[in-house]
Amino acid sequence: MKNQINRQKFFQWILVIALVVRISAMYAQTTPSELSPKQQSIVSISALTATGNLEELSTQLETGLDAGLTVEEIKEMLVQLYAYCGFPRSLNAIQMLMKVLDRRKASGKQDMQGNATASNRNTMDRYECGRETLETLTKTPQSKPAPGFGEFAPRMDAFLKEHLFADIFDSDVLTYQQRELVTISALASMPGVESQLQSHLKMGINTGLTKKQLVEVSSVIGRLVSTSQANVLRKTLDVSTLPLIESDLMVRISEIEILPEYLQEYQAILKQEAAASVEKEAGVLSIFPMTMKDDSTQIRIVEIYANQAAYQSHLKTPHFLHYKTSTLKMVKSLKLMDMKSLDSSTMVEIYKKLN
Repeated sequence: MKNQINRQKFFQWILVIALVVRISAMYAQTTPSELSPKQQSIVSISALTATGNLEELSTQLETGLDAGLTVEEIKEMLVQLYAYCGFPRSLNAIQMLMKVLDRRKASGKQDMQGNATASNRNTMDRYECGRETLETLTKTPQSKPAPGFGEFAPRMDAFLKEHLFADIFDSDVLTYQQRELVTISALASMPGVESQLQSHLKMGINTGLTKKQLVEVSSVIGRLVSTSQANVLRKTLDVSTLPLIESDLMVRISEIEILPEYLQEYQAILKQEAAASVEKEAGVLSIFPMTMKDDSTQIRIVEIYANQAAYQSHLKTPHFLHYKTSTLKMVKSLKLMDMKSLDSSTMVEIYKKLN
């Protein structure tokens, strides 16, 4: 009996040791993030402000505050972003920050306010102050006026030097590295600004940002904005791009027959759900509802999801759940047909044309 107990203890110890070794190996294989939690939040907040995605921005503002960003740091980020994505989106983001702070205060959370100090150089000639700031960022002498556009449009040169790089960039609420992370994240999220992105990537590297960190920025943008925008940054960094169409792309055609007495009500709910899905969910590529010409009770919906995970996430969203529960009594019949694309590369070109 004693030998049996000892044998059991021996095997228990073997199992414990094996489990510890396995857990240690798992942790050893985990790739640490190149960006700190605060830096990840800077990227997320900047990208979502630039693209105007206020619903997701609300979530990321919460995450940023929890990660240790101060209220003043976030405010300064949003002030800086007006110079890159315009007053409307910057103001919308500031209003969202106010709502988030009110909500957190009501729930008992105390956020760090931080310092709202500014540069000690504010007594200098503002153009000269901005010119010096730009020289620090670019590590290149800056002539007065800037060659090319500065000679052609001197007021633009003055605005950039005196306002952007003096009034805004020279405030010490954020470091130069943080400011470049804000700018890079915003520019990488917006189409048509590749040359400005390239310039700020060089400045970001001059402030100490690494290529690995910038590649991780592209991953955040791919998750929150789009794969195509992430690839703009990846191409500029000269790293491999991400596939626009994933191997588990999901395409479905839904055939639905609606009871005639509910037709108008159903169509109104469906339109809202389709619009919300495409607008709010990065993984929803298309929800395109149609009716048959000769029978409006016959609904057809072309649904395209980036992958299976995006579809599963879609099923849990408030707008889909509202659609599903509200229209259950209205549906006479439903048939879901999963499809397979014959030419995935052409699909990308089709959506480009729609733009």
